[in-house]
Amino acid sequence: MAPIPTRWILPRPVPPEIRARLNWLHPNVVQILFNRGITGADDVAEYFGQHVRPDDPFRIKGVSEAVTRIRHAIRKRQPIAVYGDFDADGVTSTALLVQTLRSLGADVMPYIPHRVDEGYGLNNEALSWLHHQGMKLVITVDCGIRAVAEVAHANTLGLDIIITDHHSIGPQVPDALVVINPRQADCPYKDLYPDQFNALAGVGVAFKLAQALLRAEEQSPLGAATTELPEEALLDLVALGTVADMMPLRHENRVLVQRGLVQLNTGQRPGVRALAKKAGVQLGQIDATAIGFRLGPRLNAAGRLKSAALSYDLLMAENDDEAEDLADELNYLNRERQRLTQEAVQWAEAELGDNPPDQVILLGREQLVPGIVGLVASRLKERYYRPALVAELGGTEVRGSARSIPEFHITNALDRCSDILVRYGGHAAAAGFTVQRALLPELRRRLNDIAAEQLGDFERVHKIPVDVVLNLHELDYALLGQLRELEPTGAENQPPLLAVPDLIVRDYRRVGADGSHLKLRVTDGSVTFDAIAFGKGEMATNMPVRVDLAFQLDENIWQGQRSLQLLVHDIQIAGRGIPRQTASIEDDVPPLFRSRHD
Repeated sequence: MAPIPTRWILPRPVPPEIRARLNWLHPNVVQILFNRGITGADDVAEYFGQHVRPDDPFRIKGVSEAVTRIRHAIRKRQPIAVYGDFDADGVTSTALLVQTLRSLGADVMPYIPHRVDEGYGLNNEALSWLHHQGMKLVITVDCGIRAVAEVAHANTLGLDIIITDHHSIGPQVPDALVVINPRQADCPYKDLYPDQFNALAGVGVAFKLAQALLRAEEQSPLGAATTELPEEALLDLVALGTVADMMPLRHENRVLVQRGLVQLNTGQRPGVRALAKKAGVQLGQIDATAIGFRLGPRLNAAGRLKSAALSYDLLMAENDDEAEDLADELNYLNRERQRLTQEAVQWAEAELGDNPPDQVILLGREQLVPGIVGLVASRLKERYYRPALVAELGGTEVRGSARSIPEFHITNALDRCSDILVRYGGHAAAAGFTVQRALLPELRRRLNDIAAEQLGDFERVHKIPVDVVLNLHELDYALLGQLRELEPTGAENQPPLLAVPDLIVRDYRRVGADGSHLKLRVTDGSVTFDAIAFGKGEMATNMPVRVDLAFQLDENIWQGQRSLQLLVHDIQIAGRGIPRQTASIEDDVPPLFRSRHD
């Protein structure tokens, strides 16, 4: 199929009054912050960690009631279960709350359901088993907000349920003892953020409950011995889970991740030290990118292919030997995950061909590894730029994952199909679902009808927001230092994307074991830079002479030598990415080309 076209969204100029208000910052930094809606002095101070809003976890609806019930359970020695999810967010949430409760003297056990045997979220069999084990209180983390029937079952057993979750709330809130979810319409916590920010990760919500428990303990100890667990010691888990779950790195999330990265880089946990070593990340250099591309995928691999208990055990490991063995296993599972995902993507693309007929892609196959269906859906969403659902076909039930484009809220769409779904839940861009196999065609029909209604004949275009347009000679280490001050970046606060128009490609070649990447040298006639474009090796067959580049500025270190390089995000024929006003390079500068394969 013809590639989905891309359109660069160029930045609006910063109004003079905002430049004047932020005149102590470099103009490029002001432009980048303006693009993200950060224009007030207080917002800028918060962004750079110089001002923190009031941090009172008791403002979250349900936290006070939950603290009261949990402290009662600890006093009475009532067994408590922390019921998590099998992804990195759920595993870090489980580890965080178990660690907190143990520090307070609780009798607590973790429970993480098996992806294949049990599926996502609460299930009646697990709740019955926990009841038979003597549990009196079950606290969910990163799940439970849509488990209406399951909570009703727990109530019949006499189990008290405290739900902590961050997923979208459905038509009915479960009848739990306490529900903690900042997305609740009457939760006063969101008043701290005028733009209704309520996107804490599951581990962020669990941290807020842990904060409240630790602060209550400080005010009124449960016993003679006080806990030695400081809040700060939990923030490494918050950073891991928040970034791995691709939650927006704005407002409080960003502050928590900033603080958590400091904690991560101390290597206080044997499991983090071992995982970083296997992932090729040095302590002291763990940033949001390292979590997103190195550590997070390895933590997720356990739940995708085997059991999330491996990742939980790694995070809770008490010595280096135990941690090394678990990190080895996660590293192996991650390689397997990569192989299986690639095979499944090839199958899916062969099934769809060049022009899928539907507005919404829905594919299913028997014996498809359930743990990779979300990854496959994500690849299809990117390639075809339409919502994609991929599922493993069971005998009677189908379990799958959905990934969606910004123009289509996938969980709201599933809400409109709730009468034919066994269970479902998620966010605007991602969701999980279970449906009877016989009803899969009906689900496909309904989703396509909803998409036709909402999307119509909209233009399928990848929109690339450019932060700053500049000239090649403006790229230097001073600028790199300014950009690094903007870290951590991630979801909804992407690394700054720079663009330079009308460059000559002096050299290009395919690199990588399979030739999937592209190495370039570009010049404006006076300054030359190396550039790398991951995943764009095919462009070597038809490389334009003159190009507009959109890229991140980075540093390359090779054999002790440091140099700036461009991490290319997109390549356009000169004038297409940035409409040409005047030629920036003299037409008689002779380009030098060569193309070869490594």
